[in-house]
Amino acid sequence: MTTATKTTSVETRHALSVDERQIEQAVLAEIHQLFQNPTGNQRETYDTLIAKTPIADGVTLEAIDRDGVHGWWVRPTGAPADRAILYLHGGGYMLGSAKAYRGMASQVAVRAGVAAFVADYPLAPEHVFPAAPEAAATLRRWLARQGVSQVALVGDSAGGGLALSVLGDIAATSPSIAAIAVFSPWLDLAMTGASFTSPDIRDPIFFQPEMLAEPAAAYLAGADPKDGRASPLYAVPEFLPPLLIQVGGDEVLLDDARRYAQAAAVKGGEVHLDIFEGLHHVFQSAAKDLPSARRALDAVAAFLSRHWA
Repeated sequence: MTTATKTTSVETRHALSVDERQIEQAVLAEIHQLFQNPTGNQRETYDTLIAKTPIADGVTLEAIDRDGVHGWWVRPTGAPADRAILYLHGGGYMLGSAKAYRGMASQVAVRAGVAAFVADYPLAPEHVFPAAPEAAATLRRWLARQGVSQVALVGDSAGGGLALSVLGDIAATSPSIAAIAVFSPWLDLAMTGASFTSPDIRDPIFFQPEMLAEPAAAYLAGADPKDGRASPLYAVPEFLPPLLIQVGGDEVLLDDARRYAQAAAVKGGEVHLDIFEGLHHVFQSAAKDLPSARRALDAVAAFLSRHWA
């Protein structure tokens, strides 16, 4: 059974049972097997992995391709029309698609009882910084034109960084941002966190620093990695909506999450940092197999539900 122990004002650590460690090893073996025997090019293989997250029961799916916006609505039965989750996907700014992420978005949407729009945004190397954060800001404004008055921002990895970059668009006031939840967010493309070089970190996904350095270079294309639109760690706003960060305890991105949470807490916002020991980058996508992933998603839904106006 997972236990939680409060260690600071914002940080909660979740232990992993022996039984679940075995499940985690099986999940990791499947991931590594897929990339050792790819199903196509890198983008196709990544989408194959992400699409393994099942689409939850009780949702309708609608593809959107208009007004320069591309993505999918994932709508649970009975979802209110004036609230929405904007889901921004991961993939190092180079990989990922809204279609592949429908399952992940649906797992959040059904639990929260709120429709999710999972968005496609411009990917590198075809579209370099700042195309992605500009698209994320545009998506928020587009939701306002669809009648959405409140939005929750949710994202994983690079998408977590994009979600927090939206806070830099101070000109936009609608829809209001009710809350933000991010999974293993990539918040410092300069990669200065101690967890990148700590001998105590044994990341089973990003086991070599260049695995993130290469996509960062392709995405930035010479831009400053400490630009707050690329690396939200360097532009924590004075006011933040309530924020939940979930991250694995063995991740090289652990200190991205921890440093942002600490900086946000200093500003006085409501911040919850959940560290899941023994779990991999964006483990929530393994909801079919990992009980901790399902509990984490339950916690996200409960968190979002508390903060709608």
